[in-house]
Amino acid sequence: MDKMVITAPEAPEAAGGYAQALLVSGASRQLYISGQIPSTRDGTVPESFAEQSRLVWRNIEAQLHAAGMTLDNLVKVTTFLSDRRFAAESRQSRKEILGDRKVALSVVIAGIFDEAWLLEIEAIAAA
Repeated sequence: MDKMVITAPEAPEAAGGYAQALLVSGASRQLYISGQIPSTRDGTVPESFAEQSRLVWRNIEAQLHAAGMTLDNLVKVTTFLSDRRFAAESRQSRKEILGDRKVALSVVIAGIFDEAWLLEIEAIAAA
């Protein structure tokens, strides 16, 4: 599978370590990961945003691993935040997890299903 970052010259450049568009070729499998929540298998939800964010990313990695994939296979990530005040912390957490990996990205401020959850992340991966 090959991934190529696309930046249309008529559109603004990505300003946060992500790709405006990502062209994927040669992929034979796609994985659609439903919104992962900041909950452990036993239902424990950490209180802090940082802990919740790390847990959500661990849950994403678990889904990827179950499909024989890694973070390198991510092509699209959508983050839902319960409040705009978590935007900078979410960006930092994403950078720590993804490093130099470029994915297509959306961040949405939204009412989230459970008031204890400060974020939820869904993703698409390809291999």
